[in-house]
Parts: sequence; structure tokens; C-alpha cells
Amino acid sequence: MKSTMNTHLGNISIDSEVIANYAGTVANECFGVVGMANVNVKDGLVKLLKQESLSTGISVVIKNSGISIDFHLIVAYGVNILAVSDNLMSTVKYKVEEFTGLKVEKVNIFVEGVRVID
Repeated sequence: MKSTMNTHLGNISIDSEVIANYAGTVANECFGVVGMANVNVKDGLVKLLKQESLSTGISVVIKNSGISIDFHLIVAYGVNILAVSDNLMSTVKYKVEEFTGLKVEKVNIFVEGVRVID
């Protein structure tokens, strides 16, 4: 899905995959986030994804009123999940709005697992 904005110089079109990649980069910079999770619904397995697949585990829906982003995360063991989630929500909202010029309506976080960091 693409978002299109009209300016006085022409049209700007942003693909949801671009927003997902950027949001994944921002999320990986947040304290307590180990990485994105790939959830296999059929088998019920959760797999930690590598850095090169930043948009997997992230779902972006663009509507007329704004953007909705869903994260499937694996967090670090021993961190406060609420604090990590609040930090991630506010950081992603701010940076994606700054990056795209579109309003972020929702940031949903699904914690799929916990990992010990070495």
C-alpha cells in the first residue's frame, strides 16, 4: 500500500515497505529491543530475525487519516516491558512522523519472546 501526498511541486508516493524498514531501524536502536520476531502461526513458533530483514515482523497500514504500525518484538531479559514499549511507541511515532510528514495514529506492540543478551 502506498501513501500519496500532493504538493505544489508534484506528487510524493511512499510505499509501506519503506516506512516498515525505517520503523524497524528506529526500533532496533531502542533500549531493551533485541530484534523483530517472525511469527509462524501454523507452527506457533517465534523466530528472532537478523538485521537485514528489518521490515519482517512489522506491519504498516496507511489510511487517509494516518499510519498504523504493528511490531512483533523480542525484548531483552530483565527489562521493564512497559518502559521499553512506551519508549518504542514515542520514539517511533516521533521519528516516522518526522520522516514521512504523515500522522502516526497507532503503534501496537506484540512482545513475542524474551532473550538473554550476552
